[in-house]
Amino acid sequence: MNTTMLIVDDEAEIRTSLARRYRLKGYEVDVADGGVSALTLLEKKPYQIVISDIKMPGIDGIELLRRIRAEYPMTRAIMMTGYVTLENGLACLRHGADTCIFKPLNDLTEMDRAVDAAILYLRHWEEKLLQLKGMGGRQ
Repeated sequence: MNTTMLIVDDEAEIRTSLARRYRLKGYEVDVADGGVSALTLLEKKPYQIVISDIKMPGIDGIELLRRIRAEYPMTRAIMMTGYVTLENGLACLRHGADTCIFKPLNDLTEMDRAVDAAILYLRHWEEKLLQLKGMGGRQ
């Protein structure tokens, strides 16, 4: 499975560093500078993983997360924020984020774990769907 990933952040440095890291790991990565451009990209191409900042101008990360859950339920959403508040954490939980990672991103171990967990989740459901197709939809 060639994993497709969208990285959304209004900070160019974060977009660039995360994109570089995951491209080097073999992922197909696109970037967006905010929620509006992310939604445009999501309409054009299926992404398996979206990594998004929460605080962005225009459509923020929480609204983006809501839309992803409603329109792209198989897309895994990893949120990140420099605004570490209970409200942000609860909003991520309430709207179905896989996790919320706090900035600064000095050590990317937690991000790598979240990406690995998202891929395992996707593989699990791909296997289930293949089993269902093989059964011809029998119950």
